[in-house]
Amino acid sequence: MAKGMREIKRQIKSVQSTKQITKAMEMVAAAKLRKAQEKAEAARPYSEKLKEVVASIATSTKGIKHPMLESRPVKKTAYLVITSDRGLAGGYNANILRLVNQTLKEKHNSKNDYALFVIGRKGRDYFRRREMDMVSNTTDLSDSPEFADIKSIAHEAVHGYELAEFDEVFICYNRFVNALTQIPTVERLLPMETPEVSASEGLTASYEYEPSPEAVLEVLLPRYAETLIYGALLDGKASELGAKMTAMGNATKNASKLINELSLTYNRARQAAITQEITEIVAGANAQG
Repeated sequence: MAKGMREIKRQIKSVQSTKQITKAMEMVAAAKLRKAQEKAEAARPYSEKLKEVVASIATSTKGIKHPMLESRPVKKTAYLVITSDRGLAGGYNANILRLVNQTLKEKHNSKNDYALFVIGRKGRDYFRRREMDMVSNTTDLSDSPEFADIKSIAHEAVHGYELAEFDEVFICYNRFVNALTQIPTVERLLPMETPEVSASEGLTASYEYEPSPEAVLEVLLPRYAETLIYGALLDGKASELGAKMTAMGNATKNASKLINELSLTYNRARQAAITQEITEIVAGANAQG
């Protein structure tokens, strides 16, 4: 009995230590989540201004053409998949990878029909285990990534479309709703629909283009596409931190519940041991009498 009680006490101490760790990780994730949301908000004006200029060119110039705005027969599709480098984030990685895998099976008959660009170690390892080739992968991003961190892989995916190596480009990420909700999303990046500005926003400025609207569009459209990829990365990072915060919060609650259960078991065992000792003492006294 004493040995069993010592084991329960050791378990309680072990779970208490784990609870302290998960609580600390929950608080760290919460602080980083706020910063990630602020960073995503700060990047939005740049994207909106690019959208405004591209929309201005597209709506004010008749007959303008660009391969990034035109659909063509689809022979090969590229997927840019955003995952995390580390785990302990609940279903964050599993959900988006499951959706990507399902999409690949539904849309393609052969591995030659698609190309993978992967951000994050979890995604890279997932596709490596399944012997699925990747054109490019990027890992070891910080919790506050800069555009320069993913510029190379974003440029490679967009440039590949421009060169007709791919006929479509999809971006796959977890769209952030709140700390409890992240929606796995696969959305088409290229070819783009012509960006529109709503009537309420209006086009706030009139532009003159030098040397020509087409030449400006040639530079702006790839930059705009890369900016959309960076925006999805920031959204994905906020989703990752929200998922971590929620997962660590649940782990802390489960640890508290387990400690209560173990404490109850310990107290019952202790009570049973005391009762047994009293019974033995009383039995011994009666025997002597």
